Amino acid sequence: MAVSNGSSVSKEKSSDLSDELPTINAENMQSNMKVIYYCRTFMSIIGGVIAGILGFTGLMGFIFYFVVMALTSIGIAAKAGFSVHSYFDSWNRIVLDGFLGGLMVYNSSLLYSFALAVMLYCVSF
Repeated sequence: MAVSNGSSVSKEKSSDLSDELPTINAENMQSNMKVIYYCRTFMSIIGGVIAGILGFTGLMGFIFYFVVMALTSIGIAAKAGFSVHSYFDSWNRIVLDGFLGGLMVYNSSLLYSFALAVMLYCVSF
C-alpha cells in the first residue's frame, strides 16, 4: 500500500509541475514580436513627425523619443493585460526590442518633417 500511495502522490506532484511550467508556442511568440516591431516603427514615425513639426531638435528630440517609446511600452503591456508572460518570454521584449531601430526611423521622420515645416514656413512669408 505504501507503494501505491507514493505513486499517487508522485503523480499529483508531476501533474502540479506540468501546470507550473509555461508552454510557449514559437509561432505565436514570433507573431507577437512582429506586432511589437510594427508598433514601435509606427510610433517612431508618428513621434518623429510630431517632433519635427514642433521643432524638437537635439536633446529635446531625444527626450521626446524616450517618452514616446515609454508610452508605447506601456500601451503594449496594457494591451497584453499586464500579464506579459502569457504573450512574451520576458519584460525585455516589451521594453527594449526594436528600440534602436525605432530611433533611426524616428530620426529620419523628424528630419524630413522639420525640413518640410521650415520650407512651408519660409514660403508663407
